[in-house]
Amino acid sequence: MRKYKQIKRKEVIFDPKEWELIEKWAARFNITTSEYIRQATLTDKVTVAKAPGDWAVLINTLKKIGTNINQLSKKANELHCIYADDYEKMKGEFEQLCHTLNAKLSTQE
Repeated sequence: MRKYKQIKRKEVIFDPKEWELIEKWAARFNITTSEYIRQATLTDKVTVAKAPGDWAVLINTLKKIGTNINQLSKKANELHCIYADDYEKMKGEFEQLCHTLNAKLSTQE
């Protein structure tokens, strides 16, 4: 029989604002941050947002378009054959499209 309990470890990285919030909640319950994280992960409900099947094709297509925009901008910079305003307009329109799609996906359940 083993002398020590078997345990599993996992490193989780938080940004400073997230960590501050965790410390605040742990202090509110008068427990350590480790205990708070452990309890929160074991008792809270986890929600995973998945896009409907039709959306997956659209999302993949948008990713490909974004990659193509980056490749075009790189080549244009090498050849000096595109105006920066044209590129910024194209990039802005693509980002707006992605933002709209994100907003639509986040409101669906």
